[in-house]
Amino acid sequence: MEVVIPYLISVLLLLFAAFVVFRIIVRRDYRERGRLRPFTGFLELLVWLVFVSVPSIYNPPDWWSPWTAEVPVSTVVGIVGLALTTAGIVVVAVAMAGLGMSKTFGQKSEGLLQVGLYRACRNPQIVGGALMVVGVGLLWPSWFALGWVVLYGCIGHMMVMTEEEHLRRVHDEAYAAYCERVPRYVGFLSRTRKAVA
Repeated sequence: MEVVIPYLISVLLLLFAAFVVFRIIVRRDYRERGRLRPFTGFLELLVWLVFVSVPSIYNPPDWWSPWTAEVPVSTVVGIVGLALTTAGIVVVAVAMAGLGMSKTFGQKSEGLLQVGLYRACRNPQIVGGALMVVGVGLLWPSWFALGWVVLYGCIGHMMVMTEEEHLRRVHDEAYAAYCERVPRYVGFLSRTRKAVA
């Protein structure tokens, strides 16, 4: 119980920082420059690095250790958790390779990528990250792990909303048509009917 209040304060501060970075600073860069400044890309990376550190700070000491062979869950849940984590890593790697590093970090925005994983999902990196986070949460379950999953969803969605605004401005009707064909995340979740400016 002693950890819950600091955890909640940290989560709220991280959400506020993510809001400032993704919904204010990144938006401004995209509107004024059409791409992200290197410093803004660094701020995005910093938000994600802080997010990744949350479990190591707040989860119980036995929650995770790379040197421990034992996983505190049943075999079936462990297999599912490992499969989701592995699938997430593969999806993120394939999506980043398909998009290219300069586009991944907001340095270029020429052309609208609609091939590979981007034919099935507009944000495969976010979906892959979600698979990883849920998989890790299943491998080492706790209330803090559940909070970590929710925190990922909030931060990832803020980033996606900002990027979609930029893509609508840059690609206009082509992006609207793309949004009609391809779901934001998963086919039965978050499919936008029309791209609204």
